[in-house]
Amino acid sequence: MTLYFEDEYGKEWPFSPEDVAKEVIAAALDYEDCPYEVQVNLLLTGNEEIHQMNREFRKIDRPTDVLSFPMLFFEKPSDFSAAEEEEADSFDPESGELMLGDIVVSGDKVLEQADAYGHTVKREFAFLVAHSMLHLCGYDHMEPDEAKEMERRQEEILDSLQITR
Repeated sequence: MTLYFEDEYGKEWPFSPEDVAKEVIAAALDYEDCPYEVQVNLLLTGNEEIHQMNREFRKIDRPTDVLSFPMLFFEKPSDFSAAEEEEADSFDPESGELMLGDIVVSGDKVLEQADAYGHTVKREFAFLVAHSMLHLCGYDHMEPDEAKEMERRQEEILDSLQITR
């Protein structure tokens, strides 16, 4: 797995966001039985920048905590056979890795939400990465059943890493 990590946020954390992201991404891929080595891009930024992206890409005029930009369309969540059908567009020609997609996390929201929910900053950051990874694997939470399924999977991924509330 290759993580391309960029920190535009530029603030000190009580943990390494890049290392935690790698752990969570690897755990999510294992949990979802991904048969490929993958590439994920992660940008850590602030509310102003993520607000602009949210407005541009989702037409929602406010900052959000995390944005996910999947590179694959899944008929069923975590059915990676779609990658094989679109092989030329799905795999990096140099590394052979599946290009799963991009994650953008607001550092401001990580700090706000950790405080609001009463858990650690590391836990909030890890939660957002797990949440986004499930989106990159084709999950959504538009319907109540989908939301419950995503919540269960997020918790199980984080529990496997002993990153709990």
